[in-house]
Amino acid sequence: MPNPNVHDPGATPGSVWALKPWWCQPWSILLTGLAIVAGSWFVLHLWWLSTGVSLVIGVWWLLFLVLMPAAWKRSQAGGGNG
Repeated sequence: MPNPNVHDPGATPGSVWALKPWWCQPWSILLTGLAIVAGSWFVLHLWWLSTGVSLVIGVWWLLFLVLMPAAWKRSQAGGGNG
């Protein structure tokens, strides 16, 4: 049975993740980031490059796993900025 909230424009999902496809879920973001960092180390064996990759992935995680959900939650609680 399909989720009734998916096609109801007036329904508000309980989480921003309910709006995202499978490839944009927290588990896929984490696994992709870990795979990229591990891949950079296993292929190149350059600690300084893997560290740089790790920093970029950390910023990506901060943006998509912390800041974006918090902003979405604020916008839902405040009813928007309009």
